[in-house]
Amino acid sequence: MYIELPSDKLYFSIGEVAKAFNVNASLIRFWDKEFDVLKPKKNAKGNRKFSQEDIKNLQLIYHLVKERGFTLEGAKLHLKENQQKTLDKFDIISKLESIKNKLIKFKEGI
Repeated sequence: MYIELPSDKLYFSIGEVAKAFNVNASLIRFWDKEFDVLKPKKNAKGNRKFSQEDIKNLQLIYHLVKERGFTLEGAKLHLKENQQKTLDKFDIISKLESIKNKLIKFKEGI
């Protein structure tokens, strides 16, 4: 899944993240509690601020759970056992999807 978030921004609110993934903020909150790989910073009010690394991990979780149909336990196990290998593959796929979307926009602009 390709999401559009500014790459120059350091932290994103839970609302921005939920909108980018087209899911409810409650799902992002739930995944935050369930997956140890997510470590958003929290301010004094307890509002979560997600870093670029958190966004990458959320993309991977979304891919495993929503696109590939993993259970939460299955996704946790997969991340734990194959984290680096999975992240490498996912990074390549994400970059290719980004290039594809840019080419489509370029083609539509002509």
